[in-house]
Amino acid sequence: MSKSAFSRRGVLKSGALAGTGLALPTIFTASSAAAFTNDPTGSSVTLGFNVPQTGPYADEGADELRAYQLAVEHLNGGGDGGMMNTFSSKELQGNGILGKKVEFVTGDTQTKSDAARASAKSMIEKDGAVMITGGSSSGVAIAVQGLCQEAGVIFMAGLTHSNDTTGKDKKANGFRHFFNGYMSGAALAPVLKNLYGTDRNAYHLTADYTWGWTQEESIAAATEALGWNTVNKVRTPLAATDFSSYIAPVLNSGADVLVLNHYGGNMVNSLTNAVQFGLREKVVNGKNFEIVVPLYSRLMAKGAGANVKGIHGSTNWHWSLQDEGSQAFVRSFGTKYGFPPSQAAHTVYCQTLLYADAVQRAGSFNPCAVVEALEDYEFDGLGNGKTLYRGEDHQCFKDVLVVRGKENPTSEFDLLEVVEVTPAAQVTYPADHPMFAGGALGSCNSGA
Repeated sequence: MSKSAFSRRGVLKSGALAGTGLALPTIFTASSAAAFTNDPTGSSVTLGFNVPQTGPYADEGADELRAYQLAVEHLNGGGDGGMMNTFSSKELQGNGILGKKVEFVTGDTQTKSDAARASAKSMIEKDGAVMITGGSSSGVAIAVQGLCQEAGVIFMAGLTHSNDTTGKDKKANGFRHFFNGYMSGAALAPVLKNLYGTDRNAYHLTADYTWGWTQEESIAAATEALGWNTVNKVRTPLAATDFSSYIAPVLNSGADVLVLNHYGGNMVNSLTNAVQFGLREKVVNGKNFEIVVPLYSRLMAKGAGANVKGIHGSTNWHWSLQDEGSQAFVRSFGTKYGFPPSQAAHTVYCQTLLYADAVQRAGSFNPCAVVEALEDYEFDGLGNGKTLYRGEDHQCFKDVLVVRGKENPTSEFDLLEVVEVTPAAQVTYPADHPMFAGGALGSCNSGA
């Protein structure tokens, strides 16, 4: 076989085995005759959508599933095409992926790593999924990303904000479109400085798992660089629903800012408890007491209601953006479901299109060909401006939004307003930054 039949990663290029008559086995095979795990030899291709349908992040998971279904509809030529019409790449034609109809299977991660791995494994082994995507917990995303690396399939991460996903736990078969904790800190710090000054005492309540830890580290580092003092860092269980016992000590701590490193139902409950304790009316150290929610979402704002008014945080995307891609997605999603999409819905829709586009450009479903197509890929038209999928760590770099809860919302969906669009350059960091150190990307695994 000629050397030209191989890519730079040493895997067979598309068509290299054409005409050999080999029956290509699938699913975790080590056979030298296998092209790659779950090679879709029929007229369709199966994608696995693994989302939290139960647990504290179930609202996010439900919106992710809506967006996945919309993406499949568009890929198969249904609906109005959504962001396929604004995407800078024009490879997707509404005839599936490489002419194969897109089908999908779903699983419930339960916001638990073990359950998420089990459902992803079933999708790969029993359903023949060639790509897995989803998750609203970074613990889940990291666990499933590791499984996909072992299995030889691509993992297109959904909502995962921990630095570790593309830091110490990064994998060659995994890619993240969503932003991360470091980026939240880099975007928020200048805004917090202008609002609240440089002489502040911050108290952190933090979800006790990988996302919370790296979010806390990122926000503390960014605010301490402003001159803020970190009074305390307290970890809270992901399964907690009542945060009263964690809020009470804040009252006598000397803190004048509470940072809630919580997401989903955790944030709704902890913010509600903080307001019930009267923190927003307190004056400490001669300053009005403030609350910051570093990672925000419309779904969280809806759950917390009036409690979010005036509270600042960051988001990956927001439905009010006026760029052509964002509005095309809002229009498609709103027409199908009757309300605007969340940032969770946006990122997974983008990931599905990006995977499909990479396969089209590579001319192959081989995961190592897809890796090559995505590494250092620059694109536009999917919201957030020009975006780079960096090859060194498989992290997307794009504009990040700082938002605050609206004082006078006009509807149940109009709860956040964008106060700053932070350019990608401000949130970009070197791949060897200390917060992201400790792991190697490794080599892609095709499962062969």
